[in-house]
Amino acid sequence: MNYRAAAASYNQVKNHSAVENADAHRLIDMLFDGLLERIAQARGAMQHKMVEAKGQKINSAIAILSGLRENLNHDADPEISANLDALYAYVQDILSKAHRINDLDLLDEATQLISNVASAWKQIGGSAKKG
Repeated sequence: MNYRAAAASYNQVKNHSAVENADAHRLIDMLFDGLLERIAQARGAMQHKMVEAKGQKINSAIAILSGLRENLNHDADPEISANLDALYAYVQDILSKAHRINDLDLLDEATQLISNVASAWKQIGGSAKKG
C-alpha cells in the first residue's frame, strides 16, 4: 500500500468531514487558517526559490481572500464589513507585489494583518459559545 496516497486520502476525507460539520463561524475560521498556511507555504517556496510553488500558494491565498470578501455581510454592519473589505483588498495587493518582487517582508506583513483579524474572529467565536 502506498502510504502517501493513503495519508492524502485520509486528510481529504478528514477535511471534507470538518467542512460538512462546521457552522458558519467555524468555516470562516478555517478559511483564515488556510490563508495563513498558504502564505507560510509561499514564504518557504520564496526562500527556496521555488517559483512555481510560490505562485501557486500566493494565488491560492488571493483566492481565499476573494472568498472572504465575497461573503462579507454588508447588511449586518456596513462599517465593519467595509473596513474588512478594504483590508482584504490591501492584503491581496501586497501578496501580488510580494510575488512580483520576491519580498518576504510583504508576506510577513500579510501574515500579521490576517493573524490579527483571525485572532479577533476566534475570540468572537469563543465569547459567543460562552454567552
